[in-house]
Amino acid sequence: MKELIDELEQWGADVIFGRARGFRAAMARFLMFWLSWIFRALVQCRIMLYRKGWKPQEYLGAQVVAIGNLTVGGTGKTPVVELLAKSLRDRGRKVVILSRGYKSRKLDRAQNWTSADGKPVPAEQMPRVVSTGTAILLDSKFAGDEPFMLAKNLEGVAVIVDKDRVKGGRFAVSELKAETLLLDDGMQYLDLAHSLDITLIDSRSPFGTGALLPRGTLREPPCNLRRASYILITKCDGSPNTELIARIRKHNAVAEIIECAHSPVYLENLYTHEREQLSFLEGKWVGAISAIAVPESFERSLTALGAKVEINRHFSDHHRFSRRDVETFMQRCVERDMDLIVTTEKDAVRFPRPTEINVPIYFLRIEVQILIGLQAWEGMVDRLCSPPPVKDAGLRNAGVYRV
Repeated sequence: MKELIDELEQWGADVIFGRARGFRAAMARFLMFWLSWIFRALVQCRIMLYRKGWKPQEYLGAQVVAIGNLTVGGTGKTPVVELLAKSLRDRGRKVVILSRGYKSRKLDRAQNWTSADGKPVPAEQMPRVVSTGTAILLDSKFAGDEPFMLAKNLEGVAVIVDKDRVKGGRFAVSELKAETLLLDDGMQYLDLAHSLDITLIDSRSPFGTGALLPRGTLREPPCNLRRASYILITKCDGSPNTELIARIRKHNAVAEIIECAHSPVYLENLYTHEREQLSFLEGKWVGAISAIAVPESFERSLTALGAKVEINRHFSDHHRFSRRDVETFMQRCVERDMDLIVTTEKDAVRFPRPTEINVPIYFLRIEVQILIGLQAWEGMVDRLCSPPPVKDAGLRNAGVYRV
């Protein structure tokens, strides 16, 4: 059943991106086109309900920074969350990341947690605590791949997973004394009032396929960029983004625009944890395996580093690899005499250890570099580290985001 669902997800993605051909794909696209207009109406209606105050938002007395995008996946959000969390942590802020834990497994029973007053937190009030900032408590199966990856890379930053991020936020403020809550993939999560909205746009595919779900990859129409306080153009290659910035300005004339690159930093062996410089890839025959929204971007990075990507294997986004998946791909690489297998860091946390490692397996570490707009980035961090005083009575007017 799991394999069938994965195949259907992959086929659905192929239909959306135009990779699937034939009568069935054409009919699916036709149906999705009309459904996307219904989806658009529902999205705009939902936002209006929050804007008019007909749907309430929660205010927890802490900063809430939403980091998200208009499209489904592929903008390089996780490295941006990591960079911002590090920047705030290093400036002395108590930071907690809130994630929904997409495709993670529920715990059989809630974790045990005792408050500072010695009383246990009731099970119905407990989110999943992936990391306290000093200890990792859950693996990727129960945390989700991105929250686990963030927990592993961010000492001193707690990570909490719950679909109800209001509940997660309450726990973070009361039990972990959070001062700043980072909503991972939080642009569309409006139950919790945002102090700041950071919206990511992929320079190579800024508005996805141009259509809304389910026909395309847009979660919201581009006009909703007006909600962004800061806009990060991601995956830049150093060439000017003049035309894209002009398009952005049609929807948001005042947000600070920051241009950044998602740059490879090193390779790390999944099982020995040995690190190699990027030059290690030069001239190597590589098998690339991934389960991300835009695998082509990952494979282009490998090619740009001098690798000869001879074999690739794509799975649906967030696919949990089985040992059979890994060993089957490894056997293909052995038969084609590949030098190594490379995956993404996000995928690496879901890799089981094969029975035999006949080809070394590495992940490619990616980090964010600010190319243009460093002053705006630093200004944003300053703004978050020196917030105005918040009083309960004036909370709604203390720089809190409005929809």
